[in-house]
Amino acid sequence: MVATPVTSITFEEYLTYDDGTGFHYELVDGRLELMNPPTIEHFLIVDFLDTLLKSEIKRLNLPWLCFRESGVRTGRNKSRLTDLSVVTLEQAKELMNVSLVFQSPPLLIVEVVSPDSVKRDYRYKRSEYAALEVPEYWIVDPLMAKITVLLLEEGLYEETVFTGSQQIVSQTFPELAIAVDLVLNSGNLS
Repeated sequence: MVATPVTSITFEEYLTYDDGTGFHYELVDGRLELMNPPTIEHFLIVDFLDTLLKSEIKRLNLPWLCFRESGVRTGRNKSRLTDLSVVTLEQAKELMNVSLVFQSPPLLIVEVVSPDSVKRDYRYKRSEYAALEVPEYWIVDPLMAKITVLLLEEGLYEETVFTGSQQIVSQTFPELAIAVDLVLNSGNLS
């Protein structure tokens, strides 16, 4: 991760920040943190899950939307970029014609772990999403061949780890039947 020349920025400044590079940043305690471009594996897994969740939303005729790389405000001067966020139609309407940074908790956030995001996904985002009261958070970890589903219980996440041929159990999508292997293998080009 490379630091940018900007040393301090408010959340409001972050919403309109553009350094002309096309790079994506998270806002962490008033500092911009450059997000590295995803690997092919990471991109393919996110694409697979995006398609899967959008299909489930459509099948169930839910008033929800699934977004890639949307922002989520997690503190006064903090905003994280999610790999996937499932939000209500009402939440999306609130952001028409403004930066795609949700200030209310998405129904579900999915992060795919990459070598440079292990601590960020497992530790920092976990505590920030719990404080924001995101009801369900998935950590898809191709490095460790597992998917961790975190459900908010009394302000803290209770975690269940799924591996191999186990099917992911989701509170947000209770009818979803997908094995961990299928999700992780979607990141392969073979």
